[in-house]
Amino acid sequence: MTTTSEARTAQLTAIEQSGWGLPFSLVQPRNLAFWVYLLGVGGGALSMLRYFGPGAHFYSPALTGGVVLFGLYLVPWLLLLRHQNRYTAQPAALLAAAFAWGGLAATFWIALPANTALLEIWTKLGGTAFAADWAAGLTAPINEEFGKALGLVLLIGLAPRLVRGAYDGFIIGAFIGLGFQVFEDVLYVYNGAAQTFGADQLASSFQMFLVRGAAGIVSHALFSAIFCAGLMWVLGRTPGERNVPRGVLTMLTAMVFHFAWDDMGGLSGGIGVLAAVLPFVIAVVELVTLFYVARHASRQERVWIRQLLQPEADAGVIDPALLGAVSGLGKDRKAFRKLVRGRRRARHLLEAASDLARELARAQGNETSEVAHARAELLRLRGIRA
Repeated sequence: MTTTSEARTAQLTAIEQSGWGLPFSLVQPRNLAFWVYLLGVGGGALSMLRYFGPGAHFYSPALTGGVVLFGLYLVPWLLLLRHQNRYTAQPAALLAAAFAWGGLAATFWIALPANTALLEIWTKLGGTAFAADWAAGLTAPINEEFGKALGLVLLIGLAPRLVRGAYDGFIIGAFIGLGFQVFEDVLYVYNGAAQTFGADQLASSFQMFLVRGAAGIVSHALFSAIFCAGLMWVLGRTPGERNVPRGVLTMLTAMVFHFAWDDMGGLSGGIGVLAAVLPFVIAVVELVTLFYVARHASRQERVWIRQLLQPEADAGVIDPALLGAVSGLGKDRKAFRKLVRGRRRARHLLEAASDLARELARAQGNETSEVAHARAELLRLRGIRA
């Protein structure tokens, strides 16, 4: 297969800059970030056991119901995030480490003690009524967002070549936030059962699942995805991507969203109609912002995957329309589906092109049997004889 030297150079540069295809190892005894990560996750696990331990036997129906229900709740989230992790995709082990940090360290090691202390301070400073309306929103957006983002910083220390761009922060932040969200939801189920002295635990856990599950669509996973994308813009670990004003504004936006969600009662001022409408207004604004941040954060990733596959396009393995779709936005994939006149065929071609990109990245641009197989499969789907 022959390619132009410029395309080949750009391909190797994209592989080097993105770090795509490199393995991830969590256990790094000579890396300080590993020990801090271990301290946070281990400390969070011990705090969780101490928290649930005394009442675990009595409230076991609620705990079991919470774990099962929110475990099932995880499935569509993981499928959604797997779809979003489609450009220079992060390894599953790294994303699992992010989830564990969010669920254990950020929730039980950082947020639980910090929230308890700060809520007491706000009560003493402003009184009970002030604390009821505003304390949660003045507390959680600070310690929870920075506590979750600390996991991203540690993962940069553990995988500096893998965690490079704003979209890496977006995806990793979403997994950290999802871990926080699920573990916090189980905590809410437990607390709800304790408040009712263990009465009708399964029904109360299901009710909490419905409330927290619906709210979770625009909750911690969204906050952290936006916040961590902003943090990566501030750090600027990819050439030309650093933008401190955009990064700071993005981080503040995530904190404002978190504040608005936690202090919705105070913002509505007790007005019934406003209290009913405000959650939907905030949710719409959050989702629009999320898509905007995702689009801009993925810009560099889309450039990398186009550069990575350009030699294959020059050789006729990938046609221009497929290259545009696999390295483009939703509108590009929609246009491609119309072009090939079939959603299923379009999905298979996009998956095959992504598989070829992944194998090229793993091989660091070299020719391997895996690359040859992925290329042959793509050509077969296109109806071209290799």
